[in-house]
Amino acid sequence: MEKRTIIAVVLSVAVFYLFSFFTGQQKQAPKAVSQPTAAVASGGTSRAVVSPAAPLSQVSPSAPAPAQLVTVDTPYYTATFTTVGAALKSLTLKGYKETNTPDAKQVVLAQSADPALPVASTRGSGFALQPQSVYAVNNQHLQLASGQQQQLIFTYLSPQGYVVRKTYTFTGSQYGIQLDTQLINNSQAPLVGSLQQIITAPAEIKERNSRYETHGSTVFADNSLQTDAPKVFATASKRYDKAVQWAGITDKYFLTALLADKGSIASVEIKKNQAGFLESVISTPNFSVSPGQEVTFTHKLFVGPKDIDVLKAQGSSLEQSLNLGWFTILAKPMLHTLKFFYGYVHNYGLAIIIITVILKILFFPLTHKSYASMKKMGKLQPKMAELKEKYKDDRDAMNRAVMELYREHKVNPLGGCLPMLVQIPVFFSLYKALMFSIELRHAPFIFWITDLSDKDPYYVTPVIMGITMFLQQRMTPSNMDEMQQKIMMALPVVFTFMFLNFPSGLVLYWLVNNMLTIGQQMYINKLVKD
Repeated sequence: MEKRTIIAVVLSVAVFYLFSFFTGQQKQAPKAVSQPTAAVASGGTSRAVVSPAAPLSQVSPSAPAPAQLVTVDTPYYTATFTTVGAALKSLTLKGYKETNTPDAKQVVLAQSADPALPVASTRGSGFALQPQSVYAVNNQHLQLASGQQQQLIFTYLSPQGYVVRKTYTFTGSQYGIQLDTQLINNSQAPLVGSLQQIITAPAEIKERNSRYETHGSTVFADNSLQTDAPKVFATASKRYDKAVQWAGITDKYFLTALLADKGSIASVEIKKNQAGFLESVISTPNFSVSPGQEVTFTHKLFVGPKDIDVLKAQGSSLEQSLNLGWFTILAKPMLHTLKFFYGYVHNYGLAIIIITVILKILFFPLTHKSYASMKKMGKLQPKMAELKEKYKDDRDAMNRAVMELYREHKVNPLGGCLPMLVQIPVFFSLYKALMFSIELRHAPFIFWITDLSDKDPYYVTPVIMGITMFLQQRMTPSNMDEMQQKIMMALPVVFTFMFLNFPSGLVLYWLVNNMLTIGQQMYINKLVKD
C-alpha cells in the first residue's frame, strides 16, 4: 500500500508540473506582442487575438504530412480535395452526364486543371506561402444530406510561425461553397501583402464537343462581363482591378468561379503559366498583419451548371456569366419563360412550341399588317409595270407617279418591312436562349429526338422545316423582279442545309413558326381577296 501511495503522489506531482509548464507557456505568449496593430484594406477583417483559434498542438505536426485526398459527398456533387494547397482536385456533378447515353460518365469539372495548381490553391504575395504547401485537415470524408451543413478545415503552420487556416463550408442543398481564408500571425515580424486564390484550366481542349465552344476565362468587373478564349493569353496577360465581383473559367454549359464577399477580390490577373495552362490569379486587398494579429477573407466557390436560376441564387451577379449576346435583355426573360412552361408540361420540346405559339399570337397584328400590305402591293404590280414603261426615261417622274399610285390605293411601301423588323430582336433572343441553355442539354422531346441541344440524328425536322419554308415563300406576295424571286425561292434549300446540324430545339422552333405562318397567310389571303 505504501509503495502504491508513493507512486500515486509522485505521478500527481509530475502531472501538476507538466500541466503548469504547458499552460504557463500559453499564458505568456501575448506578452511578447503587447499593443499589437494591424491594417487591412476593405474586404478583409482584422482583429487582435491572444492565441490561434486552435492550439498549436493541433496544427503543428512533428513532420510534414504526406498529401492526402478528402471527399465531400452531397446530393448535388462529389468533390475531392487535396491537402496540397488545401484545394479542389475534382468535382463530379451528379445531375449531368458527358454524353446522352445510358452508360455515359458523369460530368467532372476541375480535374483537367494544372496538377500543380488545383482549384483554389492559395499563394502569398509578399510573404512565403506557396500553393504546394501541405495542410493538415480535420476530416477525411464528409457526407451531407439535403439541408445539412458541414465544414472542412485545412490548417498550415509555416516555418516562420504564421498559420493559414482555410475553412470550406458546404450546404447539402446548393452548389455554392463558402471559403474562409484566415491568416494568423504568430511569427515575430509583420506580414505585408495579399492572399491569392488560383484557378487553372487547359489552354487547349482536344475534345470535339459543343460544350467547349466558349471555353475560356471569364470575369465580371466594373459592371461588365469580360470573356476571353485561351489564345488571347498566348503572348500577353490581362488584369482587372475595378469592382471585381467574380472570376473563373467557363465553357458553354458549366462554370468554375470564385465570388467576392464584401470586396474580398481586389484584382484578377489572367495569363498562360509556364506549364502551358490558363491561370486566373485572384488577389485579396493588400494587408499588414502585425504579430499577434489575424485577418480573414471570405469568398464563395462555385463549380456547377450555368442554370440561370442556380447562378442567380449565388449572388454577386453570377447570372451575368450566362452570356446571351446583344439581346440578353430579352433572351433571359425568354429562358425564364421556357423554364416556367416546363414546370407544367415537363417537356422542353412542348415548352418551345407553347412559346412559339404565344409569340405568334402577340405579333399577329404586326404580321397581319405586313402580309396584307404585301398582298396589296402585289395587286399593284401590273400598274407599276405600266408606269415604269411610261416613264422609263424620266426616273423622277416615275417615282412621283408610283408614290401617287400608293396614295390612291392607300398602300404603305414600308408596311411589309417594318413589322418584320420589330420581330427580329425577339427571334434572335429566343435563338440565343435555346442555343446556350443548359436546360435543353440532353433534354428529350418525342420519338427519335432525345436531345434538344443536339442535331436531329435522322434530319427529319430540318427537311420538313425546308418544305414548310418553301410553301411559305410560295404563298407570300412579292414585289420583286423575276431574278430576285428565284433567289428567294432558293433560300429554303440553303436554310435546310444550314439547319441540318443545328440543335433540334432551334429547328423545332423554326418549323412550328413556319407552320403557324402558313396558317396565318391562308387566313390573310381569304381576307384580302383579289
